[in-house]
Amino acid sequence: MIKLLVLDVDGCLTDGKIIYTSNSCEVKEFNVKDGLAIVSWIRMGHHVAIITGRNSFIVKRRADELGIDHLYQGIKDKDKILHEIVNTLNLELDEVAAIGDDLNDYRMLSIVGRSFTPKNGVQDIQNIVDTVLSKMGGDGVVREMIDIIIEENNQKEEFLSLWIKD
Repeated sequence: MIKLLVLDVDGCLTDGKIIYTSNSCEVKEFNVKDGLAIVSWIRMGHHVAIITGRNSFIVKRRADELGIDHLYQGIKDKDKILHEIVNTLNLELDEVAAIGDDLNDYRMLSIVGRSFTPKNGVQDIQNIVDTVLSKMGGDGVVREMIDIIIEENNQKEEFLSLWIKD
């Protein structure tokens, strides 16, 4: 059973574009469907980690909004951080699902129990993951991943009961 989700940001939680305003402010766009699924996953007692190669205050803000406790930015060696998280949480790698879209995610995606990439993930990543999703990065692809894992974990009713009360 998957208990930890590991998310890349640029190209997965966002469409991968980095926009700067004229006063050098960075702009990122997140999908609310991803957010609802992440919050639900956490409410179900599971864990979420963000491991990203860039540093951004906006990512910290989004992680705080969603209640993501494990945020690692400016990371070049994602699989090393993943091992640290797994050890801290007393999990096994086969209890981890991860999503990434480019070569800096390759080693991390190679060692987890369940690996995903958006429809527009680079070909070398598409070649090694378990599932190439139907959505593009930033377009609810993390929600699509979580929906699949919820089904595979046989937790659909629990997931729905968080929002739909009889």
